[in-house]
Amino acid sequence: MTVSPFPANEYGDDVHVIEHENQTILLVGTAHISKESVELVKTVIEQEQPDCVCLELDDKRHHALTQKKKWQSLDLKEIIRNKQLSTLLVSLLMASYQKRLGGQMGVSPGAELLAAAQTANEYHIPISLCDRDVRITLRRAWKSTSLFKKGYLLASLFASLFDKSDITEEKLTELKQKDVLAQLMDEMGETLPDLKRVLIDERDIFLVEKIKASPGKHIVAVVGAGHVEGMKKRFTSDNKNKIHDISQIPPISKGIKFFGWAVPLLIIGSIIIIGLRNGASAAGENALFWIVANGVPAACGALLAFAHPLTTIAAFASAPITSLTPVIGAGYVTAFIQVMTRPPMVKEFESAGDDVATFRGWWKNKLLRVFLVFLLTGLGSAIGTWIGGYEIFKNLIG
Repeated sequence: MTVSPFPANEYGDDVHVIEHENQTILLVGTAHISKESVELVKTVIEQEQPDCVCLELDDKRHHALTQKKKWQSLDLKEIIRNKQLSTLLVSLLMASYQKRLGGQMGVSPGAELLAAAQTANEYHIPISLCDRDVRITLRRAWKSTSLFKKGYLLASLFASLFDKSDITEEKLTELKQKDVLAQLMDEMGETLPDLKRVLIDERDIFLVEKIKASPGKHIVAVVGAGHVEGMKKRFTSDNKNKIHDISQIPPISKGIKFFGWAVPLLIIGSIIIIGLRNGASAAGENALFWIVANGVPAACGALLAFAHPLTTIAAFASAPITSLTPVIGAGYVTAFIQVMTRPPMVKEFESAGDDVATFRGWWKNKLLRVFLVFLLTGLGSAIGTWIGGYEIFKNLIG
């Protein structure tokens, strides 16, 4: 395999030609919010007329880019049932940040990928969607990150929403340069190595293997600039055997499962022991304290989110029970009821990317209020678990 930049006088330094076995692959590195990238991919595809155009997209993201009524097919209740609400929230935060930067540049996020797809369709060129399912990527990233770093990541994402600093086309060009990009990836690897492995390294492997398997001998592949250097190195290796493993959502570790069941068993066991030792009334008092300690903070979280009254009642009723099982949390129960009682409208799904960047928008937008209910009732339940558990253990040993 050989890798070299395409002649600068034709396409510039963002296009690299890769000779792999019987394939010639033009790897186009883009910025997802750059007008220059939009024009570049259109030019390359029009002039090269390749056998196939490979895109850094999966089916879901391709559908979202090309379908105007993408929110019509989103089943929020099913997302909650599958415990994917946190994944959707992270995806929304990331998309909102890209959308804000894209707004400054006058181009929508992913416009160059959409332009590549449209240009390929115009010339009847087959399209190959080569990225891993975004839901798998986000869930693998979430599961691979420690609790502390999850908080750090969410805090960083929220902070980015309210960052009002401007970005220029010149800054985008700088970020696409090889040495600056490598530095950014190295910094990410130092602070969040597991996240970089899932978001960048694994997807480099996935993209390369899917491009290799795409039909045709002359291929144009459009990917984000952050993947180019890693992908170029991986064309020399055969990583087909890794695709299955990196396409799976890792199971919950035995340690977390043990801890998840150990805490409720300790709570229940402690109340039983207190009852055997001090009588049924003492056990009842501790059980009542557990209910109040869990129910009140969870209900307060619902009230802070301006949840529906039924959601607030459900928060109080469900928190003492969900805290005793790792199967489901109070946040998911209350989010589901909030969706049933105050379902978001399509226009609120469409405006969520803008509303998420304003403090008021979180309460005004019914979709974002579902997230608030999920987060605040879950936080309240967690606080109640620690308060209730501490009091019960104190009574047990006291």
